[in-house]
Amino acid sequence: MKRIQKTIALSLVISMFAFTACNTDDDTVVNDNDPQVDFSADNATIAARTDIAVEGSFNIVENAYAEEAEGRSAENSLFTNCAIVTLVTDGNGGTITVDFGEGCTLNNGAEVSGQILIEFSPIIEGERNLTYTYENFTYNGNGVTGGGTILREIANTDGNPQSTWNGSIVVTFPDTEVTATRNGLRIAEWVEGVGSGTWEDNVYHIEGNWTTTLSNGFERTGEVTETLVRELDCPFLVSGELSITQQSLTGALNFGAGECDNIAIFTFNGVDYTIILQ
Repeated sequence: MKRIQKTIALSLVISMFAFTACNTDDDTVVNDNDPQVDFSADNATIAARTDIAVEGSFNIVENAYAEEAEGRSAENSLFTNCAIVTLVTDGNGGTITVDFGEGCTLNNGAEVSGQILIEFSPIIEGERNLTYTYENFTYNGNGVTGGGTILREIANTDGNPQSTWNGSIVVTFPDTEVTATRNGLRIAEWVEGVGSGTWEDNVYHIEGNWTTTLSNGFERTGEVTETLVRELDCPFLVSGELSITQQSLTGALNFGAGECDNIAIFTFNGVDYTIILQ
């Protein structure tokens, strides 16, 4: 990573997803109680891809801030030399610009390009506010635009750093004209690897709820019912579960029991569906 620090006086490639039923060959499931309501595998897959792209992009924001503004992971950065990180501080806050140029591979294998701009306020009573935006940014071949606000707690009641995100993110994909907009609340607690000096042992627990709206009119809401676990050295969530509501129908999306793999299981109407995240 090329790091530029200035102090002034004043101031997942996710190329394809396979969505296959364990107990049926159909791509669409019909609710037995309401045959007029279809459960679309295509739409569910795009929504799941959105979750992965947003989650991966947000982890980059969080680590850029933690490394630059809080001085964490100084011995072993997530960012490689193709990333130019510029920190500007003024005693009352500052900005961080992360420039990946036309293409950059991070140390966790993520392929990114474009820029991320992060602005942060002073720390008041152990908290500070951040805003961030994506500029011509891509994550593993998917376009990511928009941004949001983050309430950063230096230490929560358990003594861990915690970020509470609210925002609106739009994701585009290289193999479909359908776009996805993600809005909602995400709370990430940094539970392992704090102060170790390296990103490789970082583990986050994620709670929250959010809505994903596709440009074709499809909408899906998700609420964390079993804490999602993200190990930063794995490109996928390793465990946890979301309760998913689509077209007034409810299912569950499970990310496993702790293994770093590219499989999630969606359960709907008593049928398990395997999502291959690669």
